[in-house]
Amino acid sequence: MSKILFSLTLAIATLNVFAQYAPVQTIETKGGNLQIQPITHATFVMNYNNKAFYVDPTGGAAAFKGMAKPDVILITDVHGDHCDPKTIDSIITPTTIVVAPRAVAERLRGINPSKLSILTNGQKTEKDGVSITAIPMYNLPEDKDSRHTKGRGNGYVINFGGKNVYISGDTEDIPEMRQLKNIDVAFVCMNLPYTMDINQASGAVLAFKPKIVYPYHYRGQEGFSDVNAFKKLVNDGNKDIDVRLINWYPSK
Repeated sequence: MSKILFSLTLAIATLNVFAQYAPVQTIETKGGNLQIQPITHATFVMNYNNKAFYVDPTGGAAAFKGMAKPDVILITDVHGDHCDPKTIDSIITPTTIVVAPRAVAERLRGINPSKLSILTNGQKTEKDGVSITAIPMYNLPEDKDSRHTKGRGNGYVINFGGKNVYISGDTEDIPEMRQLKNIDVAFVCMNLPYTMDINQASGAVLAFKPKIVYPYHYRGQEGFSDVNAFKKLVNDGNKDIDVRLINWYPSK
């Protein structure tokens, strides 16, 4: 009886840990299922073939309680909602690989250089059986005073078992995004004044035509972007694009 009670208690505790998050998203690939766990804002975890890929981890170790430790950490930019050295220190293991642009790497002084993979826009690497390509992310118009200058940060296209997953990072509807091809899943930001509005974001999505798109990173200076209106803009232009709305801000 005590064993049954213990198991029930453990199951309830596990459910409570994950109740704060949006549901896990599952994408079928040739190499098995890719499972995506949204955490908050720009932070999420992707699990594939028993490997955990953390994207822009923030929130401290508590934000990832009950989850597999990261095999790979991908960081897009230097800002605190993407690059949080304290969180990275709290979750990293001796074998974790960190993939980041150079400007981010310079802020991660404690990382073993042999575990740090620095990518500039256009460069590609392979980690734990998946390919990772760095994609430009920046504000328009381009100038030295913009919040996100060209070349400083990375978006990423990651290939999991033949499926291409695009992570926009902090960007506007730049030509490099509009020219993307064969994207199966896209995470596209939309928050003013830091990135772009829903009209720019929907225009870009209609240009590169991902099969599935998740609006994320949609909390801005004036509150939350209207992701329902974004979905309508996209589907009015192309009903075949699957716009999936999930709550990236569980406490809102």
